[in-house]
Amino acid sequence: MSTIKTTALGSQGLTVPVQGLGCMGMTTLAGADIYGKADEAEGIATIHRALELGINFLDTADLYGPMLNERLIAKAIKGSRDKYIIATKFGWEIDDNEQLTWAINGQPGYVRKSIERSLKNLDTDVIDLYYLHRVDPNTPIEDTVGAMADLVKEGKVRYIGLSEASAETIRKAHAVHPITALQSEYSLFEREPEVNGVLDTLRELGIGFVPYSPLGRGFITGEIKSPDDFAADDFRRQIPRFQGENFYKNMDLLKQINQLAAEKDVTPSQLALAWVLSKNAVAIPGTKRIKYLEQNAAATDIELSAAELASLESIIPPGVTAGNRYDDFSMNGVNI
Repeated sequence: MSTIKTTALGSQGLTVPVQGLGCMGMTTLAGADIYGKADEAEGIATIHRALELGINFLDTADLYGPMLNERLIAKAIKGSRDKYIIATKFGWEIDDNEQLTWAINGQPGYVRKSIERSLKNLDTDVIDLYYLHRVDPNTPIEDTVGAMADLVKEGKVRYIGLSEASAETIRKAHAVHPITALQSEYSLFEREPEVNGVLDTLRELGIGFVPYSPLGRGFITGEIKSPDDFAADDFRRQIPRFQGENFYKNMDLLKQINQLAAEKDVTPSQLALAWVLSKNAVAIPGTKRIKYLEQNAAATDIELSAAELASLESIIPPGVTAGNRYDDFSMNGVNI
């Protein structure tokens, strides 16, 4: 398998592989497994194999664990920090006992507290890409981004990004300090950024796009056949898209994707990733297993014709997927 290509992420000078690695599932979150059982040794081995494939763009957040994910990455990259591009996120408030309060905090003082904590957890002097995980509705975005800009001036952060921000917020933030990347959920099953003005705004301002959950939180892999296939503590049980009638409606859409994948002799996951990559986006599929990492990496070599892209997009136009992508509490935190 050849080393994957690199691309400019945004217009501020950051170069990354066309596909990164989402690390969230490598540790538990608030004591619960995210996508099946987490295994630290397996996660570290996957990060090492990713580097061999040219996937040196790792995505984490202080939320994951909390803190455990950043610490796992520190172990994995020890002695090789300069070979990796590390992106982490802050904003979900974590108290001094390392407990989540489940509030969003974008206050300048909390920005400062968060970066010092992440630098320590990641055992590094600088974060390559530092995202605001969610927009704090009670703090002007100009104040949050102003504090993030100070971190760039101090050399603690190289580039800054936002996650799940609205087009209006992106513009306000970018006016304070250049935003390098926006992270948002985006996949064949979640196409809202195409219709809410976000993608248009990113193109206009020269901001890179980093879709997370490009495989629809594992739905497109085809390994989940029923809502009962999820472990009792799997957080997808809380997501309307995976519940009851919605699940089976979405399964019908997946059957058509599976058919197209079979015709092209690729897996449904690879087809879905190739579609995301065709949008000049840097996908960060999450996995903690080398087998899936290698399958995902192979998707970077798949070329899709205009006809194939049109076929895929006609199966699941924006808004057709049944059920929200988060529960009500979490939906309140997106597109702010």
